[in-house]
Amino acid sequence: MSKPILVIKFGTASITRENGDLDETVLAGIARQVAELHAQYHIVLVSSGAVAAGKQFLLQYSGTISERKAAAAIGNPLLLNKYSRYFAPYNIAVAQSLCERNHFSDRERFLQLKRTYEELWASNIIPIANENDVVSDTELKFSDNDELATLIAVGFGASLLLFSTSVAGVLDRDGKVVPKIDIIDQAALGLADKEKSALGLGGMVSKLTFARLATRMGIKVVIFGIRTQDGILNAIAEKTGTLCLPQPCSMPARRKWLASGSLVTGRVLIDSGAQEAILKRHSLLAVGVKEILEKFEGGEVIEMVNENNIAVAVGRARLSSDTLEKHGKQQNTEVAHADDIVLL
Repeated sequence: MSKPILVIKFGTASITRENGDLDETVLAGIARQVAELHAQYHIVLVSSGAVAAGKQFLLQYSGTISERKAAAAIGNPLLLNKYSRYFAPYNIAVAQSLCERNHFSDRERFLQLKRTYEELWASNIIPIANENDVVSDTELKFSDNDELATLIAVGFGASLLLFSTSVAGVLDRDGKVVPKIDIIDQAALGLADKEKSALGLGGMVSKLTFARLATRMGIKVVIFGIRTQDGILNAIAEKTGTLCLPQPCSMPARRKWLASGSLVTGRVLIDSGAQEAILKRHSLLAVGVKEILEKFEGGEVIEMVNENNIAVAVGRARLSSDTLEKHGKQQNTEVAHADDIVLL
């Protein structure tokens, strides 16, 4: 791509008022700041808020799954209409992109999604992504839009990922913003307030968890407060919020997709010898599989867990779990090829 890719995620709490209504002052500010960046980046906005925008129209809303789906069906066009209205003065068109988990779990579907975004960018259109809550299977949902934003950023090769919040950034124990996190380790994760917003699904735990994945894939992440003055522009300039530094990463795009966007459907317990082989970039052989923890089909992505129940790697299986059980102990039977394995 001719320009770097920027992904900005807006959570429900950051674009709504306390009563749950969309905060149009915030939306206007988003459009103004993004318009300033439009010439410099290929931009993807990932925006929550559809359920919040739509639930007021339901006669009785208590937050059940079917009610959330109905609220999303009402709220999605309302949300996009608001964005379209505020981007119009800058002659910027926006497009709706309702995503499901299988858009990332299947590589062909993922590549189709990527090509669609590239077509939009070629016409200077900004895609606004959100989970397709109306039809998403509850078992295959994104954990929240922090995950969706991260999968887009990693899969598309973004250089920068911004998470907007209703607070000024990651706060320390004294309530002050942590300006920079070099590596998101357990100490950094411990800074997160375990309480999630009453409006959204995520929270700081979610943002730091997915920021950890993004930074491991070489993406710079900034967690910032949307209501700070020129929050987006100052976050990019590293003048506000919490900067999470990217880690060195030389993975090709396909391996990044495996490590982040693919949907793990099976799990196997491997022995110490298999773990050592995988760490040396060798294939996983059937002789090293101690137990099939969750069944899978050939071609699906499986997680490889060591004897301490720690995930070591993910990889694309070359055979089904049934075949592995029946014929797996034959010499040199390959469960996953080294080229299809990504270390975690």
